[in-house]
Amino acid sequence: MDTTDKQSSIDISTDPRSQLASCHVGVVIPAYRVAAQIKQVIEEIPEFVKTIVVVDDCSPDNTSEIVISLNNSKVHLVQHKKNQGVGGAVLSGYKKALEVGAEIVLKLDGDGQMDPKVITHFILPIIEGKADYTKGNRFLHGEQLKSMPLLRRLGNWALSFLTKLASGYWNIFDPTNGYTAIHAKLLRLIDMKHIHHRYFFESSMLVELNICRAVVKDIPIPARYGEEKSSLSISKTLLQFPVLLIERILRRIKYQYFLLDFSACSLFIVLGTVFLLFGETWGLYHWALSFSKKTVATTGTVMIAVLPTILGFQLLIQALVLDIQNTPKEVIHRKC
Repeated sequence: MDTTDKQSSIDISTDPRSQLASCHVGVVIPAYRVAAQIKQVIEEIPEFVKTIVVVDDCSPDNTSEIVISLNNSKVHLVQHKKNQGVGGAVLSGYKKALEVGAEIVLKLDGDGQMDPKVITHFILPIIEGKADYTKGNRFLHGEQLKSMPLLRRLGNWALSFLTKLASGYWNIFDPTNGYTAIHAKLLRLIDMKHIHHRYFFESSMLVELNICRAVVKDIPIPARYGEEKSSLSISKTLLQFPVLLIERILRRIKYQYFLLDFSACSLFIVLGTVFLLFGETWGLYHWALSFSKKTVATTGTVMIAVLPTILGFQLLIQALVLDIQNTPKEVIHRKC
C-alpha cells in the first residue's frame, strides 16, 4: 500500500485507556446488501472513534444513500463501481483510513453480527504494545457459542487447524472471524497484492502478517447470529480452501525458513522431505516391480523403503514442533 509513513502519536507510557481519546482509531465497514442494518451499526460505534470508512462494494440496494443521509462528519463513503468482494472492500477501506491518518484500523461488518460495544477490547492490546493485530474468537464463549449453527462450528474447527498450519499462528482459533483491528504500520509493511479479495481474505491476511512477524492476539467475543445466512458455500470450503491453504503454506515456508532465514527448522524440512520422497519412491517402484514379476521383495529392499520414510516423517514432525514454538511473540509496530 503506497502511503507515506507517519510517526505514531500513541504513547503507551500512561494508562492505555486514557490514550483512546488521543489515538486516531478508524473503523472500516465493508457494505454489501446491508441497507437495513448499516445505520444502526454506525450509530453504535463509540465516540472515541475518529474516522468511519464505509465501503459500498457496488451494492444493489440503497446503502450509499442511507450513509449519506446520516450527515456524519466522521463518515467517509467509498463507492466501488464493480464488486470486489469483502477483501477488496476492506483493502479500499484500509487505504482511505491511512489517507486520513488513522493509527489503528478496525474492521467491522455492516450486517450487525459484530457488536460495536466491544471495540475497546480490540484496540487496547495494540495500544498497550501486546499485539500488532487483534481478531475475534467466538469459540471462547461457551454459552453464546450454542447460538452458532452446527455447520459453522464444524467448518471453523477444520479450517482453524489448516489455517494454523498455513499461517504459523498456532495460538489462535476461529480464523475466518472478520472482527479485527490492526496497527497502521502493519498495513504499510504487508504485501497487499497477496491478500485474497474474497472469501479467503482473513486467512491470507494471517499468512502475510506472519511473514512480517506480527503478533496476533485473539479477543473473546459472543457469537451473534440471527436469520442471516453465511455467504461462504460448502463447496468453496471443501474444494477451494485446501488448495489456497496449500499455496499459502508453501509461500510462508519459502519466505520464513529459506529467504528470510535458515534455521534448524529449515534443515529438518529439507532433510525430512528428501528422506520421505526417497522412501516412498523406492518403495512404490519396487512394489510395482515385485507385482509385475510376481516375486517377493527382499528384506533389505523393504528396509530401504521403510527407514527413510520413518526418518523423514520424524524430521517433518520435529519441524512442525519448531514452527509451533516460532509463533511471533514480540510486537513490531513499536520498532517501525
